Amino acid sequence: MAENRSSSWVKWTVILVAAAVVVGGGILYFTGKDDAAPQYQTVTVTRGDIIQIVSATGTLNPVTNITVGSQISGIIQKLYVDWNSPVKANQIVAQLDPATYEASVRSAQGDLANAAANLELQQVEARRSGELFTNKLISASDYDTAIANLHQAAALVQIKQAALTNATVTLERCTIYSPVDGTVISRDVDVGQTVAASLSAPTLFIIANDLTKMQIDANVSEADIGTVVEGQEVNFTVDAFPDRKFTGKVAQIRNSPTTVQNVVTYDTVIEVNNPDLKLRPGMTANASIVTAQRSGVLKIPNAAFRFRPPEPSTNATFFARLFGGGETKNPATNAPPAATAGDTNKVNVASGGEVPLTGNEPPEELQRRVGEMRARGEDIPPEIRAKLREYYQSGALQRPAGGGGPGGGFGGRGGGSGSRGSQPALRTIYILTTNTPSSDPLPQAVRVRAGISDGSSTEISDGLKEGATVIIGTKFSQSTAALSPSGGASPFGGGGFGGRGGGR
Repeated sequence: MAENRSSSWVKWTVILVAAAVVVGGGILYFTGKDDAAPQYQTVTVTRGDIIQIVSATGTLNPVTNITVGSQISGIIQKLYVDWNSPVKANQIVAQLDPATYEASVRSAQGDLANAAANLELQQVEARRSGELFTNKLISASDYDTAIANLHQAAALVQIKQAALTNATVTLERCTIYSPVDGTVISRDVDVGQTVAASLSAPTLFIIANDLTKMQIDANVSEADIGTVVEGQEVNFTVDAFPDRKFTGKVAQIRNSPTTVQNVVTYDTVIEVNNPDLKLRPGMTANASIVTAQRSGVLKIPNAAFRFRPPEPSTNATFFARLFGGGETKNPATNAPPAATAGDTNKVNVASGGEVPLTGNEPPEELQRRVGEMRARGEDIPPEIRAKLREYYQSGALQRPAGGGGPGGGFGGRGGGSGSRGSQPALRTIYILTTNTPSSDPLPQAVRVRAGISDGSSTEISDGLKEGATVIIGTKFSQSTAALSPSGGASPFGGGGFGGRGGGR
């Protein structure tokens, strides 16, 4: 009997302890999840300089490349220049074996002398026939024949003279001259080599006109070409001198597109000065075209545009859920804006109700939403433009007629800036505000006008004042991350550090 009571007591003790652990863990899980507040990563709005650039790669080339060839066939007898040799206009650079062409000249000279002798004979015959015809000793037909023979002899002299001239010119072409001042950058023949000029002239040399003036043929993508105009400054580097920056200027944007794997680029010619001849033809240049520049403007990190506050909590308190009632806790993420001072820029509250684009929407939905944003005058984030461009190139979406329409076009790069000359775009960011001195700071949506961007920071032309606190990300405490079911952790187990890196 005593043993049964002892066994029953142990059983109930184990049950009570297990129940206490479950209840305590549940209370810790539900109440801890509600009470823990996120920690916001923030930056202070400051002033600085922003340079918006378009990156492109290209090849350095001489402004003028002259291909020196041969109009006649023959054996290379002499070469007077070599690689990197400086040359002057009309300087002899090569000599073909002239023996064959000298013989042709002598043959043409003999033919001409024979034709000239025949002309003299026909002149005498014509004069004699004229006298006989005057005395009526020969018929008119004989006289006409003599005159015709004279004209044929004169024409034959002209033919033989032209043949001699042609043979002489051909002989002169055995000597190859440089057409311009410059530097030999390529030699394609050697002494003793036979060149054959049949359908096209064989290439002997390539001469760069002036290596102190060069150009970069850069390939600029269609998404960026709208912001590039002639006269813009260009900074570039080459692998041979990684620590040295060279400068140039956009000279021409060629309208002929190049398409490689559905990527359309345009050849942009950049003028480059090369007084010390450090730059060599064929070098790969990494160019940065300066499309816009601002000094002393308000700027914020681009991460602020990607930040979105945590989703509103729908978890009631533990006791409210336990008894089927209670109010839901919702963080005030779209509270009315705090009043601003009279000397600050106007602040607008973002229109709520629509979930921001993430790029994971279906293609048709993404295109529709982008079209609505453009209709409202809002700028499209760079990552959304890139995703939409990917859909177009893969064929998942068709571009609207004319390239415009909803989501049809893409502006220049720059974290919210439109194309050159357009108005700044409206964007949504979040700042930390407090409605009462005792309450915790809460995120508040603010509409700002974004200007140009350098890829990491963006100009703010309206909507913020210097010194404001802008949210760029969210992180949670270690205990909250461990208790959060979204992190995959058990209410009773440990978990790692959870974080929210700059929004979705």
